[in-house]
Amino acid sequence: MATNDRICYVVGAMSLSLALRPYPAPGDCVIAADRGYDSLLAYGVVPDLVVGDFDSLGYAPSHPNVTQLPKQKDDTDMVYALRKGLELGYRRFVLLGGVGGRLEHTLGNLQILDWLTTQGATGFLAGEKTVATALRNSSITFPASMSGYLSVFCNSGAAHGVTLQGLKFPLNDYTMSGSFPIGVSNEFLGEPATISVEDGSLLLLWEDKGNFYQLLPQLWPQV
Repeated sequence: MATNDRICYVVGAMSLSLALRPYPAPGDCVIAADRGYDSLLAYGVVPDLVVGDFDSLGYAPSHPNVTQLPKQKDDTDMVYALRKGLELGYRRFVLLGGVGGRLEHTLGNLQILDWLTTQGATGFLAGEKTVATALRNSSITFPASMSGYLSVFCNSGAAHGVTLQGLKFPLNDYTMSGSFPIGVSNEFLGEPATISVEDGSLLLLWEDKGNFYQLLPQLWPQV
């Protein structure tokens, strides 16, 4: 089965709310990264693959497809899981259990979203009532049903040709710097909102009002 339009769910060690429990469809893949294994089993989801050094979980799971990683390594458990998903042909990723807890891991997982864009893939990180994704040299349009805050940051250096339409604070062909948060706490206006960047990478964060999975099908084809 082709995987380019299927989803790879990667679940990390941080808490996973019931609203974010994945319901994988045929052809989707679920990878547990370390203590993400416990989070999935708590909601009756059996992962296809379990990876990690298991310092958070505390034991090596009894699972038919386990990859034990060394404790000293360059990749986090989450990054290793994403590499496996890419190797399997997936280009759409949902990252869960990756927000909250240790700040350095949250920041690392936000960086992963940008890294995925360099691999020809797209990722959405959801948790703590927030969703994030990265945008590189492209655009995305949110439906008119969106409400609340949307923050847009330059990932690093400078992002050129940034345009924000349909938001309370618009921008047109703007050069956004990674050293100043000009795009924090913008607001949806009850109309379609388009964010685009001609050259560079943006990080987008918005409020999850419990409709994360309902929104995804409207965003996947664009990124």
